[in-house]
Amino acid sequence: MNCEKGKTYDKEGTCPVCGMKLEHFDGVDNGLTYKMEFAAAPAQVETGKAAVLTFTPKVAGKESEAVALDVQHEKKIHLIVVSNDLSYFEHIHPDYQADGSYKIIVLENNKSYSNGPGKNETRFANGGDYTLFADYLPSGGSHQVEKIAVNVKGTTRTPVTYNANKLTGTSDNFTVNLQTTGGKLITGAQMHIAGELTQNGKAVDVNTLENYLGAKAHMVVVSLNDKEYLHVHPDVSVGKFDLHTTFKKPGIYRGWIQFQSAGKVHTVDFVMDVKEGTADDIKKATEGHDEKEAGHEEH
Repeated sequence: MNCEKGKTYDKEGTCPVCGMKLEHFDGVDNGLTYKMEFAAAPAQVETGKAAVLTFTPKVAGKESEAVALDVQHEKKIHLIVVSNDLSYFEHIHPDYQADGSYKIIVLENNKSYSNGPGKNETRFANGGDYTLFADYLPSGGSHQVEKIAVNVKGTTRTPVTYNANKLTGTSDNFTVNLQTTGGKLITGAQMHIAGELTQNGKAVDVNTLENYLGAKAHMVVVSLNDKEYLHVHPDVSVGKFDLHTTFKKPGIYRGWIQFQSAGKVHTVDFVMDVKEGTADDIKKATEGHDEKEAGHEEH
């Protein structure tokens, strides 16, 4: 069994590192080293001006060879764009080109999205430093996440400072509230996080949501200090989102859950203050997790 981060285990369940549901895998890692070649035209991206961002998967030492990508959750590349203060987030999908590259169109400020937000177009309203995560799976290889730094020239906004938990977020009339096992977010134990969805204050069974990219929801988590990236696809338990993940380091993380209702994709954001887990914290989290798993078996 393996997860989307390429880690392999000998039994079913969820990956204790990234929280992904493990999937059957008959092959073996091909041992190749992949990289995502990035180019911008013009080379200096500016706010309000058109540009093209190009992503081309390559094999180290065999750069002339084309690299085929498998489809993951309906797309070959998931591109996550965040500002370096993590106040800005976007999840988009580069379009495949005949030369083997994948492209994103950066729109001028006065241009409208032709395919709707979240497709293959974006715009940078503010200057500054951004991090792009290219999430992809080479055919026959292991899951890859490439971290790409991009500077955008133009007027910057005052950086946003995050220093405390914000475990409730809203989008239109939807609210998602995250509830953690043991009441804390800690390192050293797999975190079991329930996400309760309400609409206009009334509980919503997340099973009733439309599928978005092949799942009821997607969640991305990024650490503020070193931009550690986690991509979690929530399970569903008793009508709520059911998230599992493990934090390697303490610190501030930002999280974004995306789901679709009535044809619209909603993005709900969170702040997670992860503490270093003590022995007592880890014990409580583990006990709570075991109790939750027992509850799953009863339903």
